[in-house]
Amino acid sequence: MLSDRRQRVLAALIEEYVARALPVGSRTLTERYQLGVSPATVRNELSVLEDGGYITQPHTSAGRIPTDHGYRAFVDNLLTTDFAGDDERYRPVVDELRRSASELDALLEQTSSALTRITDCLSIVLAPSVLNLHIKQLSLISLNPYRALVVLVTEDGQVFNRQMEFAEEVAPDDLARVQMFLGDVFTGKSLQQIEDGLGQGMAEAFRDPLVRMALDEVLSCLQESELSRAHRLGVSSLLTKPEFSQSQALLPVMQVLENDTVMLHILDDAVQQADGTPSVRIGRENDAEELAGVSVVASRYGRGDSAGVVAVIGPTRMDYSKVLQAVRIASAALQDV
Repeated sequence: MLSDRRQRVLAALIEEYVARALPVGSRTLTERYQLGVSPATVRNELSVLEDGGYITQPHTSAGRIPTDHGYRAFVDNLLTTDFAGDDERYRPVVDELRRSASELDALLEQTSSALTRITDCLSIVLAPSVLNLHIKQLSLISLNPYRALVVLVTEDGQVFNRQMEFAEEVAPDDLARVQMFLGDVFTGKSLQQIEDGLGQGMAEAFRDPLVRMALDEVLSCLQESELSRAHRLGVSSLLTKPEFSQSQALLPVMQVLENDTVMLHILDDAVQQADGTPSVRIGRENDAEELAGVSVVASRYGRGDSAGVVAVIGPTRMDYSKVLQAVRIASAALQDV
């Protein structure tokens, strides 16, 4: 446990390093920060922090930079801070996001854009899993005798659609009959519940080839949507950071984040935080080796099993205070979707 004075020195060093991306010396801290101690004391505290693994000296003649351990001590102190006053301060931002988007996908996209704008980092907003969303309406719309459009509306207002094609002519009346049957089966249920029911013998009810075909199209429509629920923005922002000034340094990070399975695993910490507290993984705390140079700040939103995730990914030299507040804003804006 760091003393109050060492926490202040560490916080000042991190603030300076975040702002300038240059090793920080004791003279800089003494001149720019009101630490209330002599330069000799600052030098001594820096030495103690270095011995404890909170900071390191990249070169003998250089100043110090924070380590992952140092960032962790700093962030843990931030996470114990009372953010209650932020709710009212950022209420106008939350209200504007909600007013400016009439559909969920638009709200997710604008929230991701706001996150990137505030943090200058990569933002990711994951929609609630469609596997747990309940279906409000199912429609089969005839486009011509050989083609129809499947339209699904979920209880939270999301709309999914997919075209289906027939080898033989299908009359509108036959399509309406199938729509009525599937509507009775699907309405008020989630995809997960429907799939569980099929495994328990409900499949016997689907002997009609047209019904089976429509069922397959509906399931495919939802499953495809499940794979494209992430709204990512801000890659160009990462390229402006000194850590990623060479595009090849960012390439391994992006390759990992474009793998949906890996990304969901990375954000799993946030999904498990039922109280809404943001999760923070710093540098080598991330399971993927390619993410050793970045931090991931994420929080869940929504209710129950269908909760989504908002996240910010940036260099370990990110402004954690600003990012944590931005993630809280985004989570609040999406809380009731």
